[in-house]
Amino acid sequence: MDSPASLMDVPLGIRTVQWISRKCCPSVRINKPICYRFLVLILTYLAYTSYHLSRKPISVVKAVLNQNCSSLEPPPGVFVNSTNKNNWCDWAPFDGQNASALLGTLDSAFLFAYAAAMFVSGFVAERVNLRYFLSLGMIFSGIFCYMFGIAYSYNIHSISYLITVQVLGGIAQTTGWPGVVTVVGNWFGEGKRGLIFGIWNSHTSVGNILGSLVAGSFVDSDWALSFFVPALIMAGVGFIIFLFLPAEPIEVGCPPPERPGSRVNSQYRLLLPNSMHAASSSPQRSYRRIVNPSNVSSEEVTSDSEAETQPEADESNLKDDNALIFEPKAITFFQALSIPGVIEFSLSLFFAKLVSYTFLYWLPLYIHNASGAGAEMSADISAIFDIGGIFGGIAAGAISDSSGMSATTCAVMLILAVPSLFAYEIWGNLGLRISVPLLIVTGALVNGPYSLITTAVSAQLGTHPSLEGSSKALATVTAIIDGTGSIGAAVGPLLAGVISSTGWKNVFYMLMISDVLALVLLGRLVLMEMRNWLRTRAALQRPHSGGDWSS
Repeated sequence: MDSPASLMDVPLGIRTVQWISRKCCPSVRINKPICYRFLVLILTYLAYTSYHLSRKPISVVKAVLNQNCSSLEPPPGVFVNSTNKNNWCDWAPFDGQNASALLGTLDSAFLFAYAAAMFVSGFVAERVNLRYFLSLGMIFSGIFCYMFGIAYSYNIHSISYLITVQVLGGIAQTTGWPGVVTVVGNWFGEGKRGLIFGIWNSHTSVGNILGSLVAGSFVDSDWALSFFVPALIMAGVGFIIFLFLPAEPIEVGCPPPERPGSRVNSQYRLLLPNSMHAASSSPQRSYRRIVNPSNVSSEEVTSDSEAETQPEADESNLKDDNALIFEPKAITFFQALSIPGVIEFSLSLFFAKLVSYTFLYWLPLYIHNASGAGAEMSADISAIFDIGGIFGGIAAGAISDSSGMSATTCAVMLILAVPSLFAYEIWGNLGLRISVPLLIVTGALVNGPYSLITTAVSAQLGTHPSLEGSSKALATVTAIIDGTGSIGAAVGPLLAGVISSTGWKNVFYMLMISDVLALVLLGRLVLMEMRNWLRTRAALQRPHSGGDWSS
């Protein structure tokens, strides 16, 4: 007979804490679901904060890989003449006229690998234990981040080596988003999802801020440490995830969250042995009989054909210890695309993420070139953009929850983002008193739609009623939406590297056009939401809980 640990794979750290609590304080009783939900939020928050922390160093280090050396004093032993006076301090191969293009290539190597692997990552995430998936991905991400820093320590100037490390790092980083979103989706239901995800999604901006501060602390003295320290943090948090993260409520004996409008409860539908007849309307599904899910000791497989002979039971029997667990199959790529709203939000995120990631990878260098600030100061100032992103994500989630109009919320923020980008390009270099509020506003309006689409909207679509409440689909839907957005995230920095040679003003024009295109792609969904809002208002009914994108 299998042990509970082998069947449910309870994390080692949780088993250790449970053992200690039984020995030291057996009489203490706590609300397990609330405690585990809090633990899941904290751990997934730390995990994705670490993912973004380890992505940020390259944008900070750009300022020393290629800079104007004419104003710097060469150290002893370095001979400077008329041919190398502007690039003697640059790191080869970023010491030539094509430096901006090469730096853009590094970004694109990471981001295109990330975008391509993301589609595969979502399918893998549906079929493996998410705790292993996340912890291994984080450890390998830390290794590849460390390998980039080795280039400074061992004087490696090969562009092929740097691109290879970036590609491998991009692939490893794809484990993050499908993993954390699916785990959170497994633990939390529909209520206030936008606000919860808006607050929780601040990990993206917090990771960028911490990455800027950590990398900026070493960039002028030893930029290898700008990669080593984030790499160690990344791998360390990955090990903590391995020890403590319960990927699903059933692993620790907790009930899954309710999915309104569906008979399926999260990934599992708890049924009585006598109620199998009611479930047999969906053929070819398998069930596992589990005795006392919180203390599993046995399981057996029962097919629907066998179940049909069982009489139907009433709901009073739900207190019975014996239950069946329904595990829906993972959906295909084309099934996910057929969910109403997936294509529109995916394409809109392509352009929204293009803008966000162009800021992520190029803002420190832009500040350095436009204002003359040092590399460390430029990194610190760029973090203000991410502070605005935190407020924007929370505001977008709260507005979406209260209005039930996710597409309209994104559209309004995209409209306002265009003049904010124009204002920052004109007045952003007139001093901190002007640039700081402009960066906060721009960060909020640029990152708000991106945050809402990648979190609450992805989770909403991933648990669409057409899927019968199965959160198995959540990883695939998340991977499709974020993977499409990640292609835009790869294109943006690449274009910025090429266009910046013609002037930074043209880069901002490109960003404004991208926001307009993101807005246009949401047009049909906005019209549907406005039509529903007018219909419900006219009927004097309670506000609709969400836009109907199937019309």
